[in-house]
This record gives sequence, C-alpha cells and structure tokens, in this order.
Amino acid sequence: MPSDVTEASEGVDEAENVRYEETEEDDNVSPTDLSEMLKEGTKESHDRAENTQFVKDFLKGRIKKELFKLATVALYYTYSALEEEMDCNKDHPAFAPLYFPLELHRKEALAKDMEYFYGENWKEKIQCSEATRCYIDRIHHIGQYEPELLVAHAYTRYMGDLSGGQILKKVAQRALKLPSTGEGIQFYVFDNISNAQQFKQFYRARINALDLDKKAKERIVEEANKAFEFNMQVFDELDKIGALLTEEAQDGGLPVHDGKGDLRKCPYYATKLGKGDPGCPYHIGMAMLKQPTMQFVLAACIALAAGIATWYVMDGH
Repeated sequence: MPSDVTEASEGVDEAENVRYEETEEDDNVSPTDLSEMLKEGTKESHDRAENTQFVKDFLKGRIKKELFKLATVALYYTYSALEEEMDCNKDHPAFAPLYFPLELHRKEALAKDMEYFYGENWKEKIQCSEATRCYIDRIHHIGQYEPELLVAHAYTRYMGDLSGGQILKKVAQRALKLPSTGEGIQFYVFDNISNAQQFKQFYRARINALDLDKKAKERIVEEANKAFEFNMQVFDELDKIGALLTEEAQDGGLPVHDGKGDLRKCPYYATKLGKGDPGCPYHIGMAMLKQPTMQFVLAACIALAAGIATWYVMDGH
C-alpha cells in the first residue's frame, strides 16, 4: 500500500473511526532533504492512491477474500522483483545505506501467506497480472540501468508497510476472519523491527544522508510518483476483478466466470490457471454441451424426466 494513507475506517468490529498517518516531526528537517522532497512531492499521488475504490473499501473492511488473495499475489511478485534488484545493488553507493534485508525484506513473509492461501503447491496456482507485470518490469529496468531510483520504490513500499500497512493488517484480520496467530498476514509483520516509528525516522535520516545532487533527488521524487501510479494501476485491476467475483468467492470459495467478457479477466483463470489446469469451469461446461454426444445424453435425460412426470400425473397422483 502507498505510504501514510490517511483515511477514516469504519472498522469491522468497531464504531469509532481510525485515522493513521506519520505524526513524528523532525525539527531539523530541511526542504532540500530528500525525505522531505519525497513527502511533499508525492502528496498529490498519495491522495489519489488513498482515494482509489480498492483502498477505500479495504479500509472499511469491505474486502473479499479472493480479492485479498490476488492482492497478496501482486505483492509477492512486486517484492520479489524489488528485493532481487536491491540485492544486486546492495553495494551501490546511491542505495547501500538503505539496504536492510533482515529488517525490511518481505518476500519470505509473502511466501508464507501464499502457502496459507493456496497450499503447498502455491507457485503452480498463481500468475503475475498485467498491471503487476508492468510494475515489476519498471523495477527491473531501473535496477539494471538506474539503481539510484530504487530509493523511490523502497521508500514508497517499506515506509507505507510500516505506517498504514499496520492498520490494514488489523482490518484484513477482522474482515476475513483470519487466525489470530497471524496466518495470511505475515506480510505486515516485521519481527526484526521493535519500534516502527523510530525505524522510519532512522530510515529517513539515511535517505537524507545519500550523496545526491539536486537533479538526482528530483528524479527520485519523479520515480516515486511513478511508483504510486503503478500501485493505482494494480488497484484498478483488482477493482475490475472484484466486480466479477461471486458472493461465494467472498467466503473463500472459487470465483466463477459467467462467460461474459474476456476469458483472461476471469478470476478463476487469473488465479488458478497453471500447468495442467483445465481452465474456467464455465467454459469447460459450455464446451462439453457443444459436443453432439453430450447434447444427445442431455436430451435423453430431459425426455426421460418428462416421461416420468407424465406417468406420475396420469396415474392419478
């Protein structure tokens, strides 16, 4: 989720509104500090992201389990790409001071969530969505050609996870009735950070200490806005998929495609298609009914049922 979402949450079990944002202030902050430039320079993008339908619904506890699972899949691919490029650039002077794999990296936690939601063979049941693919392609590009811009994505992701992400964890746990022991929301658990507020202050100080000129800082701010855009594209994609999900999917059942529109947008196709997977149940059924043999069997069954009904009526019952 984007950093520092500020939104009223109706809560799932609580009547009071919940607001969350970074409240700590540094008296020594300067407008030319990169952390301050990022905060001020992404305000508009931040506001737009927090007002997407997906985020607003999530904060109000209106999140379907199947949709939450798909969002977690998107996060898995995103953090896998980001942390791969961070590992490759851990010694780059423009990024090395921000490399904290033990404290921040999320891929392993997300793998646990994937196993909880999809089972041991979860890798065969998920695939990267179109919007997420665009996001990770950008991450790989800058990791290879402009490593200093990784700062923008690390800031947008991890600072958000340590801020608003902690509220989203509680909302998801209540709305989806997830175990109190933390299964399904390991992504939001930072075992190696004892004080999130202090760590964020420390991380921003590291950002400000990077040896970057004004032009480089401006490019990082621009990249951070792109990161928000990529997030919003993922949210929009999830909204469209959510509109196709049935009520059964909300309770954890398989989403069913109604046969309308592009098959590739079928939630079943998007989440279940893997090696050897037969495909969407709706289309399997329709394909079978188009076979002459199946049509004959169906017609015979209907005729038999009609005959029995006629006999029952004529026999005076």
